[in-house]
Amino acid sequence: MAICRFTDENGHSQFAIYDRERICPLSTLLGKPIDQTQLFSRGNKWLESLPAPTESQWLTTPSTLLPPIADPDKIICIGLNYRDHALETGSEIPTEPVVFSKFNTALIGHGDAIRLPKIATKVDYEAELVVVIGKKAKQVSPNDAMQYVMGYSCGHDVSARDWQKGRPGGQWLLGKTFDTFAPVGPCLVTTAEMPNPSRVRVRMHLNGETVQESTTEQLIFSIPELISHLSNIVTLKPGDLIFTGTPPGVGVARKPPVFLKAGDTCSVEIEGIGTLTNSCVDD
Repeated sequence: MAICRFTDENGHSQFAIYDRERICPLSTLLGKPIDQTQLFSRGNKWLESLPAPTESQWLTTPSTLLPPIADPDKIICIGLNYRDHALETGSEIPTEPVVFSKFNTALIGHGDAIRLPKIATKVDYEAELVVVIGKKAKQVSPNDAMQYVMGYSCGHDVSARDWQKGRPGGQWLLGKTFDTFAPVGPCLVTTAEMPNPSRVRVRMHLNGETVQESTTEQLIFSIPELISHLSNIVTLKPGDLIFTGTPPGVGVARKPPVFLKAGDTCSVEIEGIGTLTNSCVDD
């Protein structure tokens, strides 16, 4: 099942079943809205048990959707986690995960605008598979890690390269966390819908041209390994997001380099989830 979050006619956020061109609010099926805490506590099995919507219960999907998760406690990102991407940048293959983070103010949804900062001139694109944590995880083993996953989404790790690497000491956090630099969506696909996330294709389309493409078979550190590693450092909570890394083809590695500009449209396409699309505007 795929779940999205949208703003209803009264200005309230609601969860809905997502089916590309149409949505069915969970409040329609349940007779009342459900909040995020309730959604996570009930979990995937409850979602899969819901009755199928009737034709009259479907609505047209809004052009703009909210991020599928509201106010995650943590947005954790993994750098250089695709073998083919590490090779394209001339980097050594990491021996342990390269970890950084984004602030919540970077989070936007499908259809929202990526705002290009005045003080950043080399803003790059990065398509990523995002893992959504479903329940509290602390010191879990790789063998048990997938029990803590709620589902998956498309993510875009927008990156200001002139801040990430061009500032004193390197500023990965600042280069990655400008406002609007973490688009996620359009939906959350439950684990039942994507039982094998280690074999899905990830693409980035820039203005209709495919500029990144690979599969998660190229991940240096698998999703269970990442969850286990992170949970031994911090407690993962329901709704936490893990950006798992990006394929080759990023703008900074191209000759000549390609950076985002106002008017560009970025679409992250992930097999089994859908397409997350955001346009770029000057801030």
